[in-house]
Amino acid sequence: MKSDDSTPLASYAITIFLSAFLLFQVQPMMGKMILPWFGGAASVWTACMLFFQALLLLGYCYTHWTMRYLSPQRQSLVHLALLLLCLAFLPISPSPDWKPQGFENPTVLILLLLFATIGLPYLVLSTTGPMVQAWFSRERTHVVPYRLFALSNLGSMLALLGYPLVLESSLPTRWQSWVWSALFVVFVVLCVYLSRRSLTLAKFTPLREQSAQTDADRPPTAGQQLIWVALSACPSLMMVADTSFMTENIAPIPLMWVLPLALYLLSFIICFELPAWYKRVVWLPLGVVALGLLAYLPHLNMGEWPIGRSVGLNLCSFFVLCMVCHGELAAQKPNARHLTQYYLMLSLGGFSGGFFVGVIAPYFFDSNYEFYVGVVLTAAVVLAAMLPASLGLSPWGRRFSLGAGAALCIVLAWVSITYHRTKSEGVTWKARNFYGALKMFETPDFRRMLHGQIIHGQQYNSDVLRRLPSTYFTPNSGVGMAILAKGQRGSLHVGVVGLGVGTLVAYGREGDTFRLYEIDPLVIELAQQKFTYLGDTPAKFDIVLGDGRLQLDREPSQQFDVLVMDAFSGDSVPVHLLTLEAFAIYFKHLKPDGVLALNVTNAFIDLAPVLKVAADQFGKHIRLQEHPGDQDLAFASRWILITGENDFFEQPNLQSLSSVPPAAEFAPWRDDYSSLLSVLKK
Repeated sequence: MKSDDSTPLASYAITIFLSAFLLFQVQPMMGKMILPWFGGAASVWTACMLFFQALLLLGYCYTHWTMRYLSPQRQSLVHLALLLLCLAFLPISPSPDWKPQGFENPTVLILLLLFATIGLPYLVLSTTGPMVQAWFSRERTHVVPYRLFALSNLGSMLALLGYPLVLESSLPTRWQSWVWSALFVVFVVLCVYLSRRSLTLAKFTPLREQSAQTDADRPPTAGQQLIWVALSACPSLMMVADTSFMTENIAPIPLMWVLPLALYLLSFIICFELPAWYKRVVWLPLGVVALGLLAYLPHLNMGEWPIGRSVGLNLCSFFVLCMVCHGELAAQKPNARHLTQYYLMLSLGGFSGGFFVGVIAPYFFDSNYEFYVGVVLTAAVVLAAMLPASLGLSPWGRRFSLGAGAALCIVLAWVSITYHRTKSEGVTWKARNFYGALKMFETPDFRRMLHGQIIHGQQYNSDVLRRLPSTYFTPNSGVGMAILAKGQRGSLHVGVVGLGVGTLVAYGREGDTFRLYEIDPLVIELAQQKFTYLGDTPAKFDIVLGDGRLQLDREPSQQFDVLVMDAFSGDSVPVHLLTLEAFAIYFKHLKPDGVLALNVTNAFIDLAPVLKVAADQFGKHIRLQEHPGDQDLAFASRWILITGENDFFEQPNLQSLSSVPPAAEFAPWRDDYSSLLSVLKK
């Protein structure tokens, strides 16, 4: 694109690219910073996404209003004032005063925290894309501004991919914050330059006073705007719901956050920069296949698949749906005169999808229904959007297309209902909150707690077996061996982070004391009301509501004989429990000869190198115990035991434990540095 105007085109391009880069780099960065404060829950990212989508919508509203009603002079003055105010937020870093106490609504607290930390800078960044494009279209009426939208999405995608692959693994979060803040200052300088340039343009005339509109210039109808909102809402809903599914069942790490969002943005880039690549004859059949795959994938036990296959199949299907929805959006883009209104509708749709998953679903659904709602809704919306495009068909062709689309929606709904009915067989209790969906599965022989797809405890119903520890906690498991070995010396004081169904108190005897830390109030309710481990134990116990690490950090030394970390038994790993700062807290609460027992059973991640480096840093002894499981009480489990007692592992019942291989080149994890990419199983 060549121009004879005095303002270099590169100024527009660099400003838009940098604003998009900063806009989407700060999302995983802030999510990583606050994730430890909320127990590493996958819903932290969902709440972050809701915040960022809400600010994006507010930014687009601001842009649409200023471009419609303010002159270039007033636009510049208002925007300059906001840019200068943003500098007061730098460098960005959440204040420790926002750390939860355990009783707050996590979603509300996260939204307030993010607003106080990054609210105004993010708002200003969100206005840049549509505002600079509008300035560009006013200054260069002969050039199509939508190519800058594709450039914006390219910057966003590079930021998202660059964070987990480069920035997260190379810099601690405090340096990430400084780098981001420095780039933001550069962005402010560029924006000031373009803002001052806009003062030299012709006097602005409000759109409502312009006359002689052609058909192409006419304002979009309400129905057309509704289609824009719906087409942008479906990919957004599916992106957040699918991200929640993967982070809950694999790992809540920026890589799992950014991959769906990066594909979401890639589809925008292709559809708006290379519209010829979207051909309905290709993508619509692929969309039908993708909808079918996404509807059926939860029926399969993806936890037993290789991570590349399970994530790859899921994300490929998601990308196809994004291409269909965004391809239809690109095909319906209006004249540049209505550019800010178009982007406002797209932002409204994106926010609506995120709001549904982040606010409505956790507090109004008792299970993860939103994923299937998104699948069925996407099919219906694409069908509705395609009806005007089928005007060239014969009446029979239109009726056939409508009937086939309606049949697809019905089939998808039937698959969804069938899945949830199947999953509900034997379920006698279920509920959901910020931390996920819980349910109790019951048979004549046992009752079981599930968090998502992960079993977090099981108790047998018979009088003979109901008081025996089962699943990952049997006497032959690592934690069972540690508690029994320490119990030979007298009464025990045991700390447990992660209540589950209360299985570990089954080891309790008269004179023993257990202190149980649990972040999810629903888990406490279920353990107390539906399982009997807590009621049957002769030991004394206390339950502390809140994140285990935060609560331990606030308490004086408990002098535990054994401290059990059972927050790793699912495939979702709370990284903040594995840093050197966390281990310092644990060892503060242990007696000098106390034992730290960590459940590291995981389908995708090998945490042994992390714990080996931490044990070496503190001069502790470490062993690994792998239990193959059996047909009765025991599940296959993997435990690591760490202690400062020199001869603890010399006891006869502990000599079978394995040593942990050296990890000399493995960088220790700290609160401001960690990388789960380095411990993914091959």
